[in-house]
Formats: sequence, structure tokens, C-alpha cells
Amino acid sequence: MNDFLLQYLPIVIFIGLAAVIGVLFMVAAWLMAPSNPDSEKLSAYECGFNAFDDARMKFDVRFYLVSILFIIFDLEVAFLFPWAVSMFDLSRGGMIFAFWSMMVFLGVLTVGFIYEWKKGALEWE
Repeated sequence: MNDFLLQYLPIVIFIGLAAVIGVLFMVAAWLMAPSNPDSEKLSAYECGFNAFDDARMKFDVRFYLVSILFIIFDLEVAFLFPWAVSMFDLSRGGMIFAFWSMMVFLGVLTVGFIYEWKKGALEWE
């Protein structure tokens, strides 16, 4: 059992080192950063819109469209990493199938991206 737990020692060291560095950076920023808050810095800010009193105010749909597009392309990258790592562990036929499957996936996303671009969804003003 001891040998089994020793295999996880590098992970524990990595997590501990990451925690120490994270805390160190936060403390350093707290100590060295200038602090001169004004009313604009302390005001509430949310969703890219100015603060308002009426909850029935209409929101601009472009903000949500850009956020959905970001999520789509972020998920694309999330699928690319495991695909790239596992592709070369396949047989030659499986590798060819995996390659062309990913090309179809990227093609569909590219067509969607071009459509959104042509429709002007990425234009903010």
C-alpha cells in the first residue's frame, strides 16, 4: 500500500507548491499594489451593463450571442486536446477515421463561425 501511495507523491507536491505560489502572489499583490479606490471602482458592475434601478430594462442580445459563441469555441478546444493526445494510440485505420472525424467537426464549426461573421454577430457597434 505504501508503494501505491508513493506514486501520488508528485501530485501532492505539485498541489502544495501551486497553493503556496498562489497564496504568495495574493499576499504580494495585497502588499505592493496601490490602493486608491474611488466611487467608480467601488460601484457594482455586472454583465457588461451599467447599473440601473429597473429590473424590466431590456438587455442587448449581442452580449449573450458573443458569450454563447465563446462557449462553443471554448468547447471546441476542450475536445481538441484529448483527441490530439489519444489519436496516435490508435491503429492506422482508427487514426485515419479519427482524423477525418475531427476535420468534419472542425468544418461544421468553421461554417458556423463564417455564418455568424457574415451575419454581423461579432460586430459590437
